[in-house]
Amino acid sequence: MEPVITSLLDTDLYKYTMWQTMLHRFPQTQAEYSFVCRNPPAYPLAELLPQVNSELDALCALSFREDELAYIGGLRYIKSDFVDFLRIFRFQRNFIEARAEGAHLRIVARGPQVHVMAFEIFVLAIVNELYFRRFDRAAAEAEGRLRLQTKLDQLRALDHEAPLRHPFELFDFGVRRRFSRSWQREVVAAFQDQAPQFFKGTSNVLLARDLGLVPIGTMAHEYLQTYQALGVRLRDFQKAALEDWVQEYRGDLGIALTDVVGMDAFLADFDLYFAKLFDGLRHDSGDPLVWANKALAHYEKLRIDPHTKRLVFSDGLTIDKALALYHALGNRTQLGFGIGTHLTNDVGLTPLNIVMKLTSANGQPVAKLSDSPGKTLCDDQTFLAYLRQVFNVPILAEDS
Repeated sequence: MEPVITSLLDTDLYKYTMWQTMLHRFPQTQAEYSFVCRNPPAYPLAELLPQVNSELDALCALSFREDELAYIGGLRYIKSDFVDFLRIFRFQRNFIEARAEGAHLRIVARGPQVHVMAFEIFVLAIVNELYFRRFDRAAAEAEGRLRLQTKLDQLRALDHEAPLRHPFELFDFGVRRRFSRSWQREVVAAFQDQAPQFFKGTSNVLLARDLGLVPIGTMAHEYLQTYQALGVRLRDFQKAALEDWVQEYRGDLGIALTDVVGMDAFLADFDLYFAKLFDGLRHDSGDPLVWANKALAHYEKLRIDPHTKRLVFSDGLTIDKALALYHALGNRTQLGFGIGTHLTNDVGLTPLNIVMKLTSANGQPVAKLSDSPGKTLCDDQTFLAYLRQVFNVPILAEDS
């Protein structure tokens, strides 16, 4: 059977944008990433270990082809030296280990960050596809097509509503938890063909290239978290990360992620300078309307017209949730909705809630203090407590 991953473009755009920034600024950083499944699977993931190892072998045999490098290099924010780096890049098999611990699958990538940070999305796509191969594919895809049609009908109904000040714009963010590579392509192509007035792009670089879509993405948690271990004063890590992003992209890729230490702590750092330089903000935890109201109030306090900014939502969205947010906010600011699992793995089976997160950099722990209970990530409780103290972040009930 063909490997799950056959192209190194088959990943999220923000892996490349973060990769380039770290290569230019901190290429010596050492990092560790760990795989976690947050919900109980239908069967033990440890059973997938032989296939996972085979897929990792195949992934590490891939390199970038010239046509792929030409596409990446054609993105105006990608620098030529980064393309030269990708030309000689290969994943190193000794930097990633998969093993079974009882019924659990453990996968750890450890080494120079510029060599291991790109494993994440590929690993998640591999585990997902291997897991769902054990289910009835034909039945799942038949159910998925029925649900896909319902989603498209919901979007087409928007055409018959009175328009709001700002348009509804939808993006595919579904690589990491997709049912399969072929299913993601079918879903994205359907949205592109049947709802082009609303569907504006995909985070999947390969699909963006092949289907002529806009590749979407900026930064993820790992980018800001890395700055917790780069020698800047911990209280200043967000400002340091945002400043380096501004210097790297100088106006491109201007959506900032807000929930590494919570929205309140983020806004305390997001002063007039950053608020003018960044195009908008991305929500990924906590109540989305509470978050949006805080963001809009912050812009208004800084005397920035919120209609010139964009709020992007990406936390467990469905079409219903996205439309509800649009109806609540569409007259107040520009909006974008990045939908993942609900687009690419809504086939009648329970999706895996899997992540592969940065756990340490340069031998020091890093953490995310989520605005959603249960999503806080850190293996070192001492550091977590210190981070809470520095940013005055309370403990959420399910994180205690």
